[in-house]
Amino acid sequence: MALDTAIFAGGCFWCMVEPFDSLPGVEKIVSGYTGGHVANPTYEEVCAGNTGHTEAVEITYDPDKMPYDKLLQYYWQVTDPTDAMGQFQDRGDQYRPVIYYNSEVQKQAAEKSKQALADSGKFDDPIVTAIEPAQPFYAAEDYHQDFYKKNPLRYMIEEAGGRARFVKKHWGR
Repeated sequence: MALDTAIFAGGCFWCMVEPFDSLPGVEKIVSGYTGGHVANPTYEEVCAGNTGHTEAVEITYDPDKMPYDKLLQYYWQVTDPTDAMGQFQDRGDQYRPVIYYNSEVQKQAAEKSKQALADSGKFDDPIVTAIEPAQPFYAAEDYHQDFYKKNPLRYMIEEAGGRARFVKKHWGR
């Protein structure tokens, strides 16, 4: 079994773990930081917006059980692809939606899925999610890992910030 990785940013990384966590073929999800210019950033540094990083998740998966194209479909359904400067109540560059590709195959798949979403007419506004080459990924501090399991009440408050409503409105789930 050859595993692969996918890196997605879509607002607060706390909210990006749970949607992928129970998918078949997903082996591991790590919350972290990527796309910036500071090695080993801390949560406080990233939140201050001075490192250039986005909060992201690195998903290790078995492509035979969960193809990358399918992960992309799930990604679109848990983010607002029309908001380039954050997601829901999380505002700022560190919360922007980005698909970080690890290969030319992932890049082409991401571009194709983005175009298909744009062509679908599902959204009135343009699809602005960035597609960028993967950069070094730094795991977030341990207390951020599996946050929705460790802090279910705080996670529910975060989700109440608009993500769940948006998903229901646009995707019916």
